[in-house]
Amino acid sequence: MDLQKRIDLVMRNTAEVVTPQEVRTLLETNNSPNAYWGFECSGLLHIGIGLVCSAKIKHLVNAGFKFTIFLADWHSWINNKLGGDMENIRTCGEYLKQIFIALGLTPDKVDFRWASEITENVEFWEKVVRIAKSVSVKRTWRALPVMGRETSMTDIETAWVFYPCMQAADIFEMDMDVACSGIDQRKAHMLARDAAEKLKWNKPVCIHTPLLIGLQGPQTAEKMFDENAELNVEISSKMSKSIPQSSILVHDSVEDIASKIKNAYCPPKVVKNNPILELAKLIIYPETDKLTIPRPAKYGGPETFESFESLANVYSAGKIHPLDLKNGVTESLTEILRPVREHFKKNPETLEKMLKIEITR
Repeated sequence: MDLQKRIDLVMRNTAEVVTPQEVRTLLETNNSPNAYWGFECSGLLHIGIGLVCSAKIKHLVNAGFKFTIFLADWHSWINNKLGGDMENIRTCGEYLKQIFIALGLTPDKVDFRWASEITENVEFWEKVVRIAKSVSVKRTWRALPVMGRETSMTDIETAWVFYPCMQAADIFEMDMDVACSGIDQRKAHMLARDAAEKLKWNKPVCIHTPLLIGLQGPQTAEKMFDENAELNVEISSKMSKSIPQSSILVHDSVEDIASKIKNAYCPPKVVKNNPILELAKLIIYPETDKLTIPRPAKYGGPETFESFESLANVYSAGKIHPLDLKNGVTESLTEILRPVREHFKKNPETLEKMLKIEITR
């Protein structure tokens, strides 16, 4: 694959790349750079994480990157995920691993690593301390996960403050050239880049994907998650498993997927912040490069769109009914998620454990 095609894969469907020139330089000088994505083991997986992330990881694997899926068990413990129970957290990590494998990210294509593998090393903790010494408390506070930044300092555990420095140290301990995340994690990556500059370490390229909007549509930003007003709304509106009807889980039944999409926000002629069109843009096109709208013959019959841009143009002109769009997205998404449903049908044990954990939380 030539250089420009590799660069195009890296840049595709990103909210931000820091920086595009660094991506070019990296690929000009390294045939197989190291990249990773860290995942908290925090509960059942919705498609905003499962499919948006897996699509981006596939782009990087196809572009020649050596990719690591990082199962952040220690970070999840610090953030009190799943009640801070490490056994439950490890069960969730195994559940995530099985999902990514079912989606095609098999161990021959990516590496799976646990945070607990690197926290055993004293060198990792030395990096945490060095990073902590290079940045202010205010800067660390701004890089805290969303739950921390929305809470007063007197209400949080001291351990939470370790989190951004650990997140940055992960990059350097695993010798990563590229760090990937959703755009809501950009502050931790910027902290890592600043620390690298001060400590004379290799500065990572950062690739950030958009946040998939929940099926309920855009929400008023009542809390302050980010100083950037537009990003604050994006974080407030993102898909969340805590609002069941706004999210699609990767192992939802065909019937549940259809029902949730049927009831989703999808205003006619509106492209921006339309969750059904976002499903097409961020999930369906990266996986299949086309979307078929199964319209009845009396309304023009089925029509296939081979780019999101063409679909958006026709939809904004009012030539596709929202219900027809929903039906097309439902069919495509159901097929994309079929391997996950089939995996857990044949191997139900881990999913059953996760469902029990969710019930008893």
